[in-house]
Amino acid sequence: MADSRPVYLRIADDLRRRIDDGSLTVGARIPSRSELKRVYAASDQTVDRAVRVLKAAGYAEGQFGRGVFVADRAPLGTLLRTTGAVDTPFAAEIHTGRGPGPRCGRPPGETALTWEASSGEAPALTWEASSGEAPAPARIAERLGIAAGEPVLCTEYEYLADRRPVQLATSWEPVAVTAGTDVVHPERGPYARRGVRGRLAAIGVRVVRAHELVGSRPATTPEAEALGCTAGQCVTVVERTHFDGDGRAVETSDIVVRADRWRLEYVIPFTS
Repeated sequence: MADSRPVYLRIADDLRRRIDDGSLTVGARIPSRSELKRVYAASDQTVDRAVRVLKAAGYAEGQFGRGVFVADRAPLGTLLRTTGAVDTPFAAEIHTGRGPGPRCGRPPGETALTWEASSGEAPALTWEASSGEAPAPARIAERLGIAAGEPVLCTEYEYLADRRPVQLATSWEPVAVTAGTDVVHPERGPYARRGVRGRLAAIGVRVVRAHELVGSRPATTPEAEALGCTAGQCVTVVERTHFDGDGRAVETSDIVVRADRWRLEYVIPFTS
C-alpha cells in the first residue's frame, strides 16, 4: 500500500526513527538539505518543513553556521510536586539522585527537584523575579474569582540550576489581598524570596490548599529563548492556584518546563 503521508512528514518520521534506534546519535549532524532532497526527491521547502518538525519535537537543534544536530532528549530531572514544607517561590530541594535521597520518607514539599546528574554534586539553584501591577486578563480573573480588569500583581520568575534553564513561572495575586502590606512584592521587603504560603501567612492569610491543572502546548518564542529550546517545541504547563480557608483564590500561576527534559512526579497519599 502506498504511503499517503505528506513527504515532509515521511522525512521527519524516518529521521526520528533513525534517532530513536540509535542510527543517529546525540550530537550527530542531521543529513544536509541537499542530501535529504536527493534521497526523498523533495523540494527545499519540503525538506525545511521536515526539519522544523524535528526541531519542534525536540529531536534536533540548529547551530548557527554549522547545521542541524541531534539534540539530547534525556530527562534532566524530576519535579516532585506534593503538599508543602519547602517555602520558596520555586519550593525546590535538589539532590543528585544517588542513594535514597529525599524521596524516601522526606517531609512533603511543594516542589522538589531531583537532579539526575553524574557529578554527585547538587547544582546551584538561582532565580530572578520582577513584578508590577496590571489589570487581570479574563482567563486569570476567572481563576482568581475576580472581575476581569481588576488590579493584580503580576510576577515573572526564571529559575536556573548550574546556569541551565529549569523553569519559568508567571504568578498573579489580587492586589486587594496584599495592598498596603509588607508582602505586596514577592521579590522585595522583609518577606522577599518566600513562597506564597509563607508570605501570606505573614499578613494573617492562611493558605490551606492548592489546585493544579497540567497540560501541554507549543513554546512561545520568548519561552523558547529562555528555556533553550525551539519555538513551537512542546512544553508542560502547570496551572496552580492557591486558596485560603474561606475558599478564596489568593494566587494563581502558570509554571512552564520543557516537556522533553523534565518530568512531573506526584505523590498521592491514601487515607484510611
